Amino acid sequence: MAAMSRKTLSEYLIENKLITTAQLETVHFEVEKTGEPLGQVLIRQGLVAEEKILIYYVEICGIPRADLGKADSLVTSIIPENTARRYHLLPLFKNEGKLVVAMADPLNIIVIDELKFRTGMDIEPQVSPYSEILQAVNQSYVAMTGTIGEIIKSIDSKSVSVVNEDTEVARLQNIAEEAPIIKLVNHFITQAFRDRASDIHIEPDENIVRIRNRIDGVLYDIAALPKYLQAAVISRAKIMSDLNIAIKRAPQDGRFQLNIEGNPIDVRVSTYPTVYGENVVMRILDTHSILMTLDELGFSDEDRLKYERLLQAPHGIILVTGPTGSGKTTTLYSNLNILNSTKKNIMTIEDPVEYHLFGIRQAQINIKAGLTFSSGLRSILRQDPDIIMVGEIRDRETAEIAVQSALTGHLVLSTLHTNDAPSALTRLIDMGIEPFLIASSVVGIVAQRLVRIICPSCKVPYDPPPQVKKELPPDIKDAAFFTGKGCKVCKDIGYKGRTGIYELLILNDQLKELVTTKASDAAIKKAAQAAGMKTLRENGLLKAVNGITTLDEILQITM
Repeated sequence: MAAMSRKTLSEYLIENKLITTAQLETVHFEVEKTGEPLGQVLIRQGLVAEEKILIYYVEICGIPRADLGKADSLVTSIIPENTARRYHLLPLFKNEGKLVVAMADPLNIIVIDELKFRTGMDIEPQVSPYSEILQAVNQSYVAMTGTIGEIIKSIDSKSVSVVNEDTEVARLQNIAEEAPIIKLVNHFITQAFRDRASDIHIEPDENIVRIRNRIDGVLYDIAALPKYLQAAVISRAKIMSDLNIAIKRAPQDGRFQLNIEGNPIDVRVSTYPTVYGENVVMRILDTHSILMTLDELGFSDEDRLKYERLLQAPHGIILVTGPTGSGKTTTLYSNLNILNSTKKNIMTIEDPVEYHLFGIRQAQINIKAGLTFSSGLRSILRQDPDIIMVGEIRDRETAEIAVQSALTGHLVLSTLHTNDAPSALTRLIDMGIEPFLIASSVVGIVAQRLVRIICPSCKVPYDPPPQVKKELPPDIKDAAFFTGKGCKVCKDIGYKGRTGIYELLILNDQLKELVTTKASDAAIKKAAQAAGMKTLRENGLLKAVNGITTLDEILQITM
């Protein structure tokens, strides 16, 4: 590999006034959130031209620019398509025993090491723009000649290419309801369901329409459609979800239902106007996947028994905490399913109602109609409920009504956005709730995260690097760990499915006293641990030791 400059991409961009420090800070936050390379995020957000990023790699770092036309199909097949799409790379040819690979981020040592591990060859990275690599991957792996390719070939490109944002609505609707367009969109939805994807992203770029699926919390490139299909594909998605195809410059939300391979599927659709057209995200909601037992959610035997007893409380507040995408809704619905009984009146106020549960009265907030969490919760109390589920406690008014509901004999389930269980207590105090009321009403809190499960078909032993072992507790430093090598079963990802890690805090007299005296998060956490609470990291490391997930997963999402 060519000698690398000490100057980082960030330093190069700032020095050449291609981006401001404030913009860079925002982009770094996006990089941490998505895991995408810095250069790719800058390009996607339109902050830096692709050629400027290329100049950094070629002229500053001395990395050769790849000639994608030299790709040898026999060599390309060494790396599976899914890996090429995930890491934005393309194997080109062999050179003196080394594998030459075109990469959008040729300085990514982690990816280079993984390729070396998978192929048993030294890797010689070269650089190529992300957009060119994506097109080359489509061609090299014949991504557009299978089912998708056959569908696209059946579409009259000349008639579709005249469809754009200014095309009359009737014409646009006719195109979107033609059989090939319907078949193409249905194919993407069906394939996403088979791949266990939670979301389908239809993302217009300058010259292509990118299709990405979120699988086990990570986005993967699926296809790059010709730009001329953009209006027809997006209009089809909007027609299916009963949205107004004439409205293109304002966000819209809708939903529709499908039956895929005997499974009833709800699909929630969101559109958002961007500079290159409407961005569409389809969230796939599989009713069967939401009704899970505590074992299936990932609770340990010890925590499961404690939580089951907690759910039998006659009254009080049980809070589920964690960031967006941590599985809080799944936990709440599973709890409702456990509690559901003809002898109980269970009512909910949600935003939105993602799954419809038989025998439970569910409502969705409607700001325009004056139905908010607080007003809905107040109305529910006049409906003689036994158990109430509030989608989220967002403000003081909702929190106050939830507390009063718990103190007057109701069991209340809800969520908060906090990083761990102890901080949920201080969050309620920050909202303005009196500490003694919190101590009297809150009976338990569970914080959670989702981690990917190692694919059982390609699980192999793994020896953590020394720097990783330093972060481990002494009692597990010499434990056996595993990772997924990647195979056809998991589409070369190394993971298949997700499970939860949990931090269960049950309030005892000592913790109630600490809450009443407004003790710090640290003091509450220390007392909770002394009472038997395992932290998220401790729970996660236990799953890593048991071979359920990898150390990398746990160390990335816990502190």
